[in-house]
Amino acid sequence: MENTFNKIVSLEQAMDYFHDGMTILFGGFGGIGSPPTIIDGIIEKGIKELTLIGNDTGFPHIGIGKVVSKGRAKKVIASHIGSNPIAGQLMTDGQLEVEFSPQGILAERIRAGGVGLAGILSDIGMDNEIVTENKQRVKVNKKEYLIETALTGDISIIYAKKADPYGNLIYDKSARNTNPLVAMAGNMTIAEVEEIVPLGELEADEIITPGVFVDFIVPSKGVNWKWAWE
Repeated sequence: MENTFNKIVSLEQAMDYFHDGMTILFGGFGGIGSPPTIIDGIIEKGIKELTLIGNDTGFPHIGIGKVVSKGRAKKVIASHIGSNPIAGQLMTDGQLEVEFSPQGILAERIRAGGVGLAGILSDIGMDNEIVTENKQRVKVNKKEYLIETALTGDISIIYAKKADPYGNLIYDKSARNTNPLVAMAGNMTIAEVEEIVPLGELEADEIITPGVFVDFIVPSKGVNWKWAWE
């Protein structure tokens, strides 16, 4: 009997959902918590013209920075790009559009997208022309705010320490960072996982991202997952 709770797929199967010109949200902080196997798959498939949304652009050879450094992204929405000098050079040369968003605001914009809100209100940077450019203002209780629009994407790619076949996820310490928020904000969410355990083995109280938010699980390189089909 087919197990309808089994969301485990190979990297090759997951790559069928990626295409040029799409918007990808990614978890991670400077590479920690970003899914290396999926990122390598994106590079190997040659996908380009991407809009990437996440905390930062990683490092030139670590995390999402590998995609950015190869010129595969046309736009990045991030809190900073300072750890990846190639991203900075691409921006300076006009080859990469960069939208900066303060880290907390960025996280809230992603969270808003995940819970179905159109945006959030913020009074951060009200006197800064760069921050306020092209943003609507609104008054609430006689105080003025900027409307920071919600962020969503075609696919969210995240990285977890442990999962069951249904996609309930546990993260490893600081690798949790933006992953739980990113998991909610994509039209589809693909999680790369270090360890897969049988359904029912995870304690309910330790699960951070419920499987309802996860569409597919890709085992990280070296993970034995064949048992899940038995």
